[in-house]
Amino acid sequence: MEHKTDRRKFLQSLGGIGAAAVVVPPAFTVQDADAKTSDASKTRHQKPLATRLQAYTYFLPAEAAFVEVAVSRLIPADHLGPGAKEAGVAYYIDQQLSGAWGTMAKNYRQGPWAEGTPEQGYQSPLIPQEVYRLGISDANAHCVATHGKSFNELSEDKQDEVLKGLERGEIKLSNVPGRMFFEMLYANTVEGFLADPAYGGNRDKVGWKLVGFPGVAAAYIGLIEQYNVPYNRGPVSIADMQQHLVQVDHHGHPIHPILVSKSEND
Repeated sequence: MEHKTDRRKFLQSLGGIGAAAVVVPPAFTVQDADAKTSDASKTRHQKPLATRLQAYTYFLPAEAAFVEVAVSRLIPADHLGPGAKEAGVAYYIDQQLSGAWGTMAKNYRQGPWAEGTPEQGYQSPLIPQEVYRLGISDANAHCVATHGKSFNELSEDKQDEVLKGLERGEIKLSNVPGRMFFEMLYANTVEGFLADPAYGGNRDKVGWKLVGFPGVAAAYIGLIEQYNVPYNRGPVSIADMQQHLVQVDHHGHPIHPILVSKSEND
C-alpha cells in the first residue's frame, strides 16, 4: 500500500481499463461534437434532476468517520485531482451495505465454513455488513489500545501504518480477520472510485476522468484506425443518458463531448 506510485498508473493497472485507454489532460473544456443526432438530443441542455441528498443509511457516525478517512488514505487527493473521499466512495460503500450485497441476499449461506482456498472465493459466515461493523470496531479498539486514539484521529502516517498492518495480517482483530476486512475495504474503495456515479461514488466522474475511461459505450467505428491519437472526449454516465444531458446519434449511442485544450480556444 505505497502512495508514492503515480495514482493514475496505479488505477490503470487494476484491470478493466483497456490497453487503448488514454489519459485525458486536465486543462480541457467541453465542445459539442458535430454529428447527426436524434430528437432526444435536443433536450440535452435541460435542467438536471434535483441532486439526491446523500445520507448514510447503514454506517453509524463513528463508522462513517473511519471509512471516510480509510478511503482517503487508499486513494488520496493529490495534484492529479480528487481522491476517494471527495468522490463519495464512503457513501458508495454505505449504499452497497444497505442493499442486497450487504446482507448477501443472493448468496448461499448454509456452510460449512472451512477456511478454503483463494479459488473457492468468499468462505466466511460473516455477511459484509458484519465484516464492516466488527472490523471497524475492532480496528478502532486496536488504535485506542496502541495509540490512545481512534483511527480517524491518528496522523496520516499512523493511519497508513494501521492499514498496512491490516493488509499484511499483522494486526489481529478480535472478531474478524484483519486481512479479510482490509481486502473488502480496499476492493470496495476501488469499485466506488471507478463505478458509474449512479451507485453513489465517482462523483462528477472524477475516477473516469483520471484514467480516461469513457463511461457509457459509444460508437467508435470512426476512431478505430486512429492509432496513437488521444481519445480526448469526456465520459458519459448512466444519468447523463437517462436525463438526456448528452447528444445521441441516430442509433441512440451517446456522442461523447469533445474536449478542447484551453490553448486551442485562445
